[in-house]
Amino acid sequence: MIRLSLAEVAEAVGGELVGLPGEVTGSVTVDSRTISPGDLFVALPGERVDGADFLPAAAAAGAAGALSTRPHPALPCVVVPDPVPALGRLAAAAHARLVGGGLVTVGVTGSSGKTSTKDLLGQVLATAGPTVSPQGSFNNDIGLPLTVLTAGPDTRYLVLEMGSRGPGHIARLCGVARPLIGVVLNVGSAHLGEFGSADAIATSKGELVEALPAEGTAVLNADDPRVLGMAGRSRARVVTTGVDAAGADVRATGVELDEQARARFTLVAAGEEHPVTLQVVGAHQVANALSAAGAALAAGLSPAQVAAGLSAAGARSRWRMEVSRRADGVTVVNDAYNANPESMRAALAALAGLAARRRVAVLGAMGELGPGADAAHARLGRDAVRAGVDVLVSVGPDAIGVHTGAVAEWSAAGRGPGGEPVHVADRDAARRLLAAELSPGDVVLVKASRSYALEVLAADLLTDDPVVPGTDTDSAGAWKGTA
Repeated sequence: MIRLSLAEVAEAVGGELVGLPGEVTGSVTVDSRTISPGDLFVALPGERVDGADFLPAAAAAGAAGALSTRPHPALPCVVVPDPVPALGRLAAAAHARLVGGGLVTVGVTGSSGKTSTKDLLGQVLATAGPTVSPQGSFNNDIGLPLTVLTAGPDTRYLVLEMGSRGPGHIARLCGVARPLIGVVLNVGSAHLGEFGSADAIATSKGELVEALPAEGTAVLNADDPRVLGMAGRSRARVVTTGVDAAGADVRATGVELDEQARARFTLVAAGEEHPVTLQVVGAHQVANALSAAGAALAAGLSPAQVAAGLSAAGARSRWRMEVSRRADGVTVVNDAYNANPESMRAALAALAGLAARRRVAVLGAMGELGPGADAAHARLGRDAVRAGVDVLVSVGPDAIGVHTGAVAEWSAAGRGPGGEPVHVADRDAARRLLAAELSPGDVVLVKASRSYALEVLAADLLTDDPVVPGTDTDSAGAWKGTA
């Protein structure tokens, strides 16, 4: 982070400095447990706790000050009505200063693949200069400003993931940190229940390309018609990417998968061809890699640099096609961070590409799909059977539609008794079933929307400790099924 006096913080956010003036020499954090001397503590209001209640702990840990709704006698505070928009204003001020020093900012959005693409791009750009691209999904009104505020004077590239749950969200994030390069991956079904239609989702995702300056670059996936249609909404130069789009500016030819479902292809860009061997799992990662390549080329890297960087890049964020092998030879693919119909099909395709004795899919429900949720879950069940899954376990009451669709497809395909789809009530029941079912050489995919916390089940499958019913620990917002 750049060094800021508390007076500068107050000016940037429009707040009142109460207490002795000082300087922020460390980081900006919203977690009082992680404070180090010189940090700025942002005391966020919450549904269960108020961050302002932790001002004494921040003072004791040596914080330089706090951004808070109320002052505290032991700690200088910049007092504001709401710390969340104030955090955005602080990040905007810091970002403007860094851009003046040459910082190149890239924004990435899409219905699925944002984090994987951001991780690939961050690693490629890091080969050319200091890069900020944090692990995980910091893509909202809190996470994005915090990401911006980790950049410093030496940072050359800043990669920001931009999520949206409604119109205007991405435009607001671009107001915090206006990208020079904008990447749109796809328009799918994620949050369809909140947007109402795919066209509405496309309108929202396109806010990123609308925010780009004329001297910027919009990187658009030409394999998705709704994304390609955003070209006319931007003043910036447009670079297209595509696996299937023959005329794309950045494309892949000769795509092949190895036994670990990792892709090899030839990167074709700027009149050059270079081989790429991805280290991440799944054919869907080719499209992500091409989008990352388009952004890296727009940032000034050569095609050869991009190809080498992509070939060296690995998975960085947790619970996205995270492949682990147990001592007994069972492989667990933890892709449980989130799910929508498109990402579910991509994960099933990746599972089908993995060498295995048997392929096991453990699927929970997909959230925020709106009125079409029942049909989407039934289709997912049919897709899983068609993908050649040997064992399908649907988990939780909200996933009963997956089971119904799978049973119908199983019957229609004429598959006989033995191996029929199974539905279980909760994670504990799934864990007990799988403990008895899995054998060496099996590969098991675990995936659901974030609120169902199937990453807990995936972690259980990698341990020798049995799960005691009713004792597994909930993470924030996690779902616990009923027996």
